[in-house]
Amino acid sequence: MREKVEQLSKQQEIVYGSLDKFEMKGQDTERGAFFSPILMLNKDPFKYTDCHSVEAFGPVSTLMPYKSTEEAVELAKMGLGSLVCSIITADAKVAREYVLGAASMHGRILVLNNECAKESTGHGSPMPMLTHGGPGRAGGGEEMGGKRGIFHYLQRVALQGSPSMVTAITGVYQNGAKQIEKDVHPFKKHFEELEIGETLITAKHSVSEADIVNFANVSGDNFYAHMDSTSLEGTIFTQRVAHGYFVLSKAAGLFVDAKKGPVMLNYGLEECRFTKPVYPGMTIGVRLTVKEKVDTEKKTEDDIAKGIVKWLVDVYDETGETVAIATILTMVRKVNQD
Repeated sequence: MREKVEQLSKQQEIVYGSLDKFEMKGQDTERGAFFSPILMLNKDPFKYTDCHSVEAFGPVSTLMPYKSTEEAVELAKMGLGSLVCSIITADAKVAREYVLGAASMHGRILVLNNECAKESTGHGSPMPMLTHGGPGRAGGGEEMGGKRGIFHYLQRVALQGSPSMVTAITGVYQNGAKQIEKDVHPFKKHFEELEIGETLITAKHSVSEADIVNFANVSGDNFYAHMDSTSLEGTIFTQRVAHGYFVLSKAAGLFVDAKKGPVMLNYGLEECRFTKPVYPGMTIGVRLTVKEKVDTEKKTEDDIAKGIVKWLVDVYDETGETVAIATILTMVRKVNQD
């Protein structure tokens, strides 16, 4: 560290600290390895560039003046890779300009202002969910990055095959895989009894203008595309269009088995997309497929043994084309309650 500081001091001056003269509190310099914090000043960091390539790896910092955000970005990138950097500003425009300019050379950027200063973890505190490691000399991009860091120690493989084969191997239904139709409604089956790829083909429903009006009244969603056919010029719609959430709600009405059974509740919704307008007069149906089963543990002895089932909800029209697709999650009781 002394050698690096001595090398740096050939191009810049030490303005605080000393290599030899510093006071120790509670320790003896003869009985351990101690180093004074060093602060240096480089008055022309674009000309004297050792500070960008020589790292003392200790409590050694260099002040480098700049005249603009553009110059600050240039200085930050001259180090050719950093684990993390900080910008302290209350100006969102300046922060955006700096981050977009400097991000390519940093694993993480802390943007600090008065709103987050009190709870800030600090410039050098990596968190598991964040990348911590930049390009070049500084960590290869993902050092200490939670599960990203673990990936460096895992052998991973890309799997190719037909959708049905990949489904069988992974236990997760892939679009295009073979669907298995059974005589018993899947909502009447317990968690262990459901099979990946098991599919319910529902009855169909013809959408009417009354459906649109009634859903608008219930939901309060009177968006012009649903309610005003005279306002559609310049849009992608050719007539009043059904609410996307009506389509999804009606889909639930088509695939749900109303009687009490192993399905305990709707646990959530993922990856919902409305892919084609549904107009009055169109007919929709649903393919409900067991996409994935996630086992869960009982939290207490009295807890109900259950698992989470992810269902692929594919809503299609009379031409067979998908108009909406989503993944819903249900909590499903197990047969074995031990």
